[in-house]
Amino acid sequence: MAPILEVRNLSKRYASLLAVDAVNFSISRGDVLGYLGPNGSGKSTTVKMLTGLLEPTNGEILFQGRPVRDDLIAYKRAIGYVPEEAQLYGFLTGWEYLELIATLRNIPERVFEAKAKAMLEAFTIYTYRDATISSYSKGMRQRIALISATMHNPDLLILDEPFAGLDVSSGIVLRRVIEQLAAAGKAIFFASPAIEVVERVCGHFVLLRKGKRIAGGNMAETLAQLGYTRLEEAFVQMAEQTDTAQTARDIVAAIEAS
Repeated sequence: MAPILEVRNLSKRYASLLAVDAVNFSISRGDVLGYLGPNGSGKSTTVKMLTGLLEPTNGEILFQGRPVRDDLIAYKRAIGYVPEEAQLYGFLTGWEYLELIATLRNIPERVFEAKAKAMLEAFTIYTYRDATISSYSKGMRQRIALISATMHNPDLLILDEPFAGLDVSSGIVLRRVIEQLAAAGKAIFFASPAIEVVERVCGHFVLLRKGKRIAGGNMAETLAQLGYTRLEEAFVQMAEQTDTAQTARDIVAAIEAS
């Protein structure tokens, strides 16, 4: 099956810093790709290039077989993007904001109203639809961002730490939504530090360290080849290169020192 999204030798340099170094991966219909790495590994820079917010220094991004740079506006219209920090218009109500997004995406009013009502109710914030976004909690703003990113039924979803700020119930709902969207044939790029969630919902993964891809592929097969039973073990040993048990002992010793 031809990939929905394909990344070839993607690189980004800031002066002397090579933030992303010749990364390759692809996502086909039904795939959920987990994109992992410690702070400073290049995850956020990759997301910004995938969403057209940053121009790559080198490499190519293909959407449905075509370079996105050929028609960046059409590409942005076709994808759904949930940023790590939802930057919404605080002076609008939740309903007004979603109505604005629907207008920009040419969603008919009747379709928008049905979708918005159903999704707001499912995320338990329909009651607050007429309150201004400035009064929303972080979790509520994140739910509005999720709804606005998916109303137009995109083939590709780019999720950058989408669980940030969600309560337990909403987090479980979102995990199941991701699973069901993948089962329906959507392609999903999922950048997250929540390793246990990535391990549950992602069939494939890419592990970064200092901008370089150091491991990746089918989740179960790649972990077996590397000699790990859990993704957390691979992450700590390969990406963080940290003896977590010793670090914990050092912290406790410092706390207890008299």
